[in-house]
Amino acid sequence: MSLQAFFAQNVQLESTEDFVISDRFKDEQGAPIPWKLRTLSEEENEEIRKASTQMVKGKGGQRIQETKPEVYMAKIAVASVVFPDLKDADLQKSYGVLGAEALLKKMLRAGEYATLLGKVQELNGFDREFDDLVEEVKN
Repeated sequence: MSLQAFFAQNVQLESTEDFVISDRFKDEQGAPIPWKLRTLSEEENEEIRKASTQMVKGKGGQRIQETKPEVYMAKIAVASVVFPDLKDADLQKSYGVLGAEALLKKMLRAGEYATLLGKVQELNGFDREFDDLVEEVKN
């Protein structure tokens, strides 16, 4: 076994995938427009986790860090969406919101948002159970 396979130049660091989140967004021919999603590095994930974490009072008045899961997942979703450009000012203005996270929540219905979050988790490897990973490593 060679270490060459692990060298940065030999590894696919980022991948993208087209995925139809909703059939409500259609092209000129009436076909659903796929969204382009990308994978995130652990470095990006850590930055997002830090941005989703705040200090709260714990037992005995101690301050502890708490990550807000809904904030974290919204930031992960925004970071993963390549197209449409959620940071586009005109797109945000058309929905009457400021910010990519607010735009995403305004654009999508609840089920569509859940579908997006599920796909983003799957694309980034969060959909796999620990036991499944252990079995894969064993094989």
